[in-house]
Amino acid sequence: MTLKEGDRAPDFTLPADGGGEVSLKALRGGPVVLYFYPKDNTSGCTKEACAFRDRHPDFANLGAEVIGISRDSAKSHDGFKAKHGLPFRLASDADGRVCEAYGVWVEKSLYGRTYMGIERATFLIDARGWVRRVWRNVKVPGHAEEVLKAVKAP
Repeated sequence: MTLKEGDRAPDFTLPADGGGEVSLKALRGGPVVLYFYPKDNTSGCTKEACAFRDRHPDFANLGAEVIGISRDSAKSHDGFKAKHGLPFRLASDADGRVCEAYGVWVEKSLYGRTYMGIERATFLIDARGWVRRVWRNVKVPGHAEEVLKAVKAP
């Protein structure tokens, strides 16, 4: 399934860092930035998380929730979040159902080897639960700023 702009965002409830959980339905009423990333504590994922961290006050001032999702455990997220001072929630999609629902569990290749993994992607979901913007195959530099501009747009 490929989720696109104008689609209803698939609802989910996932375990999150700190022993809690995060539910998309509970976040209705304001914009939500869902960013999917491959793995805690890897260079690109750390840079992306830190970029969203650095822009977090701007997102918060607009009433936007930022949620990072990977297949890492909530315990792994706890360490990643603490190490980098991340102020937003990280959700654990251990079984990959949410990754599949959002179409980010894809075949990848590295050095001629193919494997399944998370495509770095971001979804901007509006206050009513509709996908407003989609970024796929995200390149980290400048991405958080681009998402912030989209949140600001009417």
